[in-house]
Amino acid sequence: MTLIKICGITTLDDALHASEAGASALGFNFWPRSKRYIAPAAAAAITKSLPAGVMKVGVFVDAPETEFTAIASEAGLDIVQFHGTPAAPLSIRHWLAFSATEAGIRATMEASGAEAFLIDTPAGVERGGTGRAFDWSLVTDLPGRVVLAGGLGPDNVAQAIRQVSPWGVDACSRLESAPGRKDHAKVTEFIRAARSATI
Repeated sequence: MTLIKICGITTLDDALHASEAGASALGFNFWPRSKRYIAPAAAAAITKSLPAGVMKVGVFVDAPETEFTAIASEAGLDIVQFHGTPAAPLSIRHWLAFSATEAGIRATMEASGAEAFLIDTPAGVERGGTGRAFDWSLVTDLPGRVVLAGGLGPDNVAQAIRQVSPWGVDACSRLESAPGRKDHAKVTEFIRAARSATI
C-alpha cells in the first residue's frame, strides 16, 4: 500500500486529525526559512502524542548531520528527509529529496544508502511547498522507493498513483487553509483518494 505523508505539520490538532484519517507519515519542517517551520520542542510535544505506527519525518535543508541528529532525538523523529547534498554519507535513517529536473538523480539514487527518495517540483529558493505539480513522466522509471511530491491534492493524487506507482506520496500546501495550518476536509479527501487508488 502506498505510503501517505502529510507534511508541514505545526499543531497537535492537525497531526491527530491526519493520523486518524489514515496518514502513514507526518512531516515536520525544521528549516528556519520555511513558512511551516516548527521548533524541535514544539514538534516533540506533538510526536509524543501520536499513535504508534505513524512515521515522524523531519525535513532539513543543507543542515550538518550533527544538527539534524540532535533534533531528530529531541523531536522524536523516525527518519530525516534531507534537501541538499550531504557532505558525507549519512549515518542516520534518511530520505533524500530532489527537484524533478535535477541532474544526476538516477546515479545518486543508485549509489545512495537512503531508504527513499522524495521527488518534488523545482522550487528554487523555496525548496518545495509551492503547490505546483510537474511532469510525472520524469520519475516513472527511477530506481528505488520514490515518494512523489509537488502539487498533489485530493483532485489528482489518485491519478498520480496510478500513473507513477510511487512508494509514497507527499502533500502539504494544497491541503492548507494557511501556511502550517491544515484544512481537515482536504486532508481527509486526499487520504481517501490516495487509498482508493492503491486498492
